This record gives sequence, C-alpha cells and structure tokens, in this order.
Amino acid sequence: MKFDMDYIAHNNALTETNPYFKLFLTIILLVVTLALDNLYFDVIVFIIMSIVILAIAKIAFKSYLKFLSIPMAFLIITCIFLIFFFGSGEVIYDTKILGIVVTKNSLHYGVYTFMRVMGCLPCLGFLALTTPIAKILHCLATLKVPKIIIEIGLLMYNSIFIFLNEIDTMQKAQQTRLGYHSYTTSFKSLGGLASTIFLRSLDKSETLQHSLDSRGYDGELPVYEPKNRSN
Repeated sequence: MKFDMDYIAHNNALTETNPYFKLFLTIILLVVTLALDNLYFDVIVFIIMSIVILAIAKIAFKSYLKFLSIPMAFLIITCIFLIFFFGSGEVIYDTKILGIVVTKNSLHYGVYTFMRVMGCLPCLGFLALTTPIAKILHCLATLKVPKIIIEIGLLMYNSIFIFLNEIDTMQKAQQTRLGYHSYTTSFKSLGGLASTIFLRSLDKSETLQHSLDSRGYDGELPVYEPKNRSN
C-alpha cells in the first residue's frame, strides 16, 4: 500500500492557502484538544476537520484513510494496554487470565486517550495533507525555530518516505514469489521483511549522507524561500 503524501500536499484545493494560517490553526486546535478533557469536543474536532480535509481540500477518502491507518494501529494497541494493564480502582471486568482486569480508572484512561488522539489526528492531517513540507519548514524558519530542529524534521520526513518505499518494494517482490499465499509463508515473509528492512534503511541512510557530502553539505541544509510576489 503506497501512500504519496507529498504528492497529495502539492495537489489539493488548499495547497495555495496561506501556510501560516494552516500552521497556527493546527497548533491552536492541538493545544485546545489536548488541554480540554472533553469527549464531545474531541468528536466535534474530528468531524469538522475531516469534513475540511475531504470536502474543502478535496482529498480522496482512501488517501485520508491511509493517512489515519498507521497511527490508528499504534493507538489501538496502546489503548488496549492502558485498559488491561494500567490503572487502579473498582474492577469492572475480570478476564480471569493471569490476574488481568479492567478497572474503572483504566477504562477511563483508555477511552479518553483514544478520543483525544483521534481529535488530534485530523488536525495534523489537515496540515500535512494540504501543505507541502517545504512551506511548513519555511514558516518554522520565519518563526525563528532553531535550524537544528528544522533540519532534523526535514531529514526525518525524507527518511520516512524512503523507509516506506523500501517496504513497498520488498512486499511486492515477496508477493511475486507467493510469499503471502498462506499463514505460514506470510509469517516467514514478514519476519524476513522486518530483518531486512533495518539493513536496507542503514544502507539508504549512508547513501543519503554520501549524497549530501557530494553536494557540498557543510552541516546546514538550505530551506525553501518563496519568491516575493511584489517583485
């Protein structure tokens, strides 16, 4: 499942909208969502920002689901652990397996964590899916964010997509060799994918460093600066 977020960010109805407005709107919504302990507000933010992404930015529904799928997987796993292994107080459900129980507090932590993160995801999606990374970094540079943070963000952004591209390529190679036609071969293929992708990622990072060095990298990456339209 290949997901080209950079292409989507450059090709949507809100690409040319003021990036500062989108950045500040995202930050404000994130701060308010995290500060408030209100499930209704989380749901309202999720619905409104999803409508903005789908109806106003005109981003495909499948692309939006792909954006949500990876963090959602980690979120569900985290909330399950919160519900079954954390918290204290009144027991509301006993699994009768190794003393694992669900308490009133743990259920509260799990549900509220899930809803709070769900409220934040479309806010981040609004910025990431409608604004090219170059414009976001330019905004941060204009706001005097330390250059080291901007450079780390740029390198991480680049590395994530290199990583995802390698996974997509290796999965397609395994599928052509019937690596997923049964449960046994699927587990073997996933194991091989996990062990190989780490080495491939190290190799790609070394290639990236050589590419930077060959282009005169002196420890500082140039940041995109849009042309002044008044000139």
